[in-house]
Amino acid sequence: MSILTDETILPSEALAEAAALLKLLDARGLTLATAESCTGGLIAGALTAIAGSSSVVMCGFVTYSNAAKQRMLGVPYSVLEGYGAVSDSVARRMAEGARREGQVDIAVSCTGIAGPGGATPGKPVGLVHLAVASAAGVHAVRRVFPGDRNAVRAATVAEAFALVRGALSLPR
Repeated sequence: MSILTDETILPSEALAEAAALLKLLDARGLTLATAESCTGGLIAGALTAIAGSSSVVMCGFVTYSNAAKQRMLGVPYSVLEGYGAVSDSVARRMAEGARREGQVDIAVSCTGIAGPGGATPGKPVGLVHLAVASAAGVHAVRRVFPGDRNAVRAATVAEAFALVRGALSLPR
């Protein structure tokens, strides 16, 4: 049996970014929740790998299925059916739902196609929609990351951290 370490799951740079982000959030007295699909909890995992993260990270939602997105985060069925699970609209509602249900200041979400399968016309492997919700509103981005499943997931974690950092500079 092999034991996974933080370094085998995510590159050390991601853990350093997580530590820096936690320091920023903690300095501002802000709390955070995550809502993850294609990363399966890696964003929350990277954050909680850092000692003391419990002062900032309140909860994480891994909503891999549409039913979980609906039940746990309140993403409407009509949005999932109308736009698909991998969409701007779903990412936005996931972030809003995590902020509301987690009762936090900031929530970040991601939904995408990490591969190797799952691509559809117009939605290639590597496509990820991310969103951050705060008192200032919701900001979302669409990215297409190159590489294999692990590379897509690691890039998504890094982009989620960048998105939260960007939200910290938004007016409240």
